[in-house]
Amino acid sequence: MWLRNLFSKESAAEKADEDKEALMRLERDIIMALRQVYDPEIPVNVYDLGLIYEIRVDDDHNVYIQMTLTAPNCPMADYVVGQVKTAVEDVPGVVSAQIDLVFEPVWDKSRMSEEALVELGLDD
Repeated sequence: MWLRNLFSKESAAEKADEDKEALMRLERDIIMALRQVYDPEIPVNVYDLGLIYEIRVDDDHNVYIQMTLTAPNCPMADYVVGQVKTAVEDVPGVVSAQIDLVFEPVWDKSRMSEEALVELGLDD
């Protein structure tokens, strides 16, 4: 009996580790997908531009993304948000994506990746 309990505890821990690794892989795949979505006015993807504030993946593989835009009055807001949602939902393993567009905190260039700064010549 104790041997069976020992194995079931180990397998539960192993399963938890596997689940955690699977969620980490899924989050990495989501980031890769976000790097394929570009701001129509800036030749940099939305992830490296720093427009993605938060990515959460629940145990059922539903994704929540909090993002912003470079300016609140962006005429392409619906397009960019739609592209983000489509890109994330196209990732194998993702069940659904909810995109929450926020403007607090205000976006500024300090949120950009080093690659984006170099691409735009802002790496002074």
